[in-house]
Amino acid sequence: MTGRRPRICLVAACDRAGGIGRDNQLPWHLPADLAHFKALTLGHPIVMGAKTYAAIGRALPGRQNLVLSRDPVKQFAGATRVESVTAALAVADGDVVMVIGGGQVYAAFLPLADEVFLTRVDTEVSADTFFPPLTPIDWILVSESAYAADAKNPHAMAFQHWQRRVDD
Repeated sequence: MTGRRPRICLVAACDRAGGIGRDNQLPWHLPADLAHFKALTLGHPIVMGAKTYAAIGRALPGRQNLVLSRDPVKQFAGATRVESVTAALAVADGDVVMVIGGGQVYAAFLPLADEVFLTRVDTEVSADTFFPPLTPIDWILVSESAYAADAKNPHAMAFQHWQRRVDD
């Protein structure tokens, strides 16, 4: 990494109410969204919380995996444990860092984030974890692509790309 801070991008999928998970699991299986996630994150460092790492069950290949955890004894196979947002940014090997969850990690990184890649899933689930709201004063929607439900993807979805507003 160079002397400047990497660009911070949050990558998430949420339902109409902002729900992203229940019982430490994704509440849907959407192959189109998983392919979108892979295309966005491959080759970039990813930062996740310990619960997200446990839900995935392994380090994701083709990416530097950083797991945010304050437990100094906890080990994460194929990943590097970091204790803070600052530590994650310091060890991230790249100009872009992709933050992939969960809820507390998104909330910690959102004030620093430059971009958000959000899949809006056209359903409502009984979620216990939520993506923090994006306020129009801080964020602008720069692109959106809609996808209809099909045989493999039971819910329609929209891939949104948000950028932080910059004061002139």
